[in-house]
Amino acid sequence: MPAAPTWDPAQYLRHAGHRARPFADLLARVPDLPGTPPRIADLGCGPGNVTALLAERWPTAHITGYDNSPQMLDKADAEHAGPTPGGGRLDFAPADVRTWTPAQPYDLLVSNATLQWVPGHAERFGEWVAGLAPGGTFAFQVPGNFGAPSHRLMRELAESARWKDRLGGLLRHGDAVLAPGSYLERLTALGCTADVWETTYVHLLTGEDPVLDWVKGTGLRPVLTALAAEPAAREEFLDEYRAALREAYPATAHGTAFPFRRIFAVARKEA
Repeated sequence: MPAAPTWDPAQYLRHAGHRARPFADLLARVPDLPGTPPRIADLGCGPGNVTALLAERWPTAHITGYDNSPQMLDKADAEHAGPTPGGGRLDFAPADVRTWTPAQPYDLLVSNATLQWVPGHAERFGEWVAGLAPGGTFAFQVPGNFGAPSHRLMRELAESARWKDRLGGLLRHGDAVLAPGSYLERLTALGCTADVWETTYVHLLTGEDPVLDWVKGTGLRPVLTALAAEPAAREEFLDEYRAALREAYPATAHGTAFPFRRIFAVARKEA
């Protein structure tokens, strides 16, 4: 089995503003929470920068961010953990979303661009919804761009004759996430009132090879991890991939347009 990707918080945060926007759009559709103060879990919190947005929306809440990356948790702890100005608390803990189960009722379970890394994640929905307090909410967003050039070209290169022995089967395909209608069906079948939608953002990125810089923080992590001990091979892969991305996402005088589709779901448990 391939090693779990090693994460680089600094690389991930290089596009923090663009990455945080879908989370803000997701939270805008979350209804009022039943608990006073509310109890919130962020599944796959990463470096904690968007977890902190939860404290702005619910300043009295006890919020716990869960992640399985020590590097991400160290960054989150150092920069965001502790009491919040509204009287709540923000803390972080190690957990694997593939096996995490609510140990207490939560008013909100939220996940931002994490579930695509969890094979069969929709099979966990029943357990997570059961862990919500009456009137609680389960909300998530996942990327829906696995057919975009950024991901298709990455997969094609990894599956090519030159790289297949080391990288074949390492990268996620379109089945990493479900269609919006499938999420709606599963969530309503669990007795939730569900709101599911999709949005394609067109991010205007700046700098040299900005799409490559973006995916170095997320989708390319399995490749970078697999080739970490082979710097020459790593650079060879990146050179080939960089050339393909430059053709697929040409730079303009104002920057590089990077369309990015995302899928959102907000499911409220019956009170």
